[in-house]
Amino acid sequence: MKKEIISKKTLEYLAELARIELKPEKEEKLLKDLEKILEYFEELKKVNVENIEPMAGGANLKNVFREDESNVKCQMSDVKLMDAFPEKEGGYLKVPEVFE
Repeated sequence: MKKEIISKKTLEYLAELARIELKPEKEEKLLKDLEKILEYFEELKKVNVENIEPMAGGANLKNVFREDESNVKCQMSDVKLMDAFPEKEGGYLKVPEVFE
């Protein structure tokens, strides 16, 4: 006799936690699919990984993209820009309210 990995009651509980409505006709298929997934995890537990170093990210890849740099050269310094702004408060630029 095959050991039951996940019961219908457990599936219903998980569906309730995930707020998923299970249709009776789909319930049996989902139960079988979850059993197959959990059986595979049981199989993976048997694999000897004793002398295998853990990996982070899958590979030692480098970023091949360029660094983020601004192409805009500002003609005015930050101080001049701050002075040109109509309203300031406490060292910050004051803008109209977005929310009331």
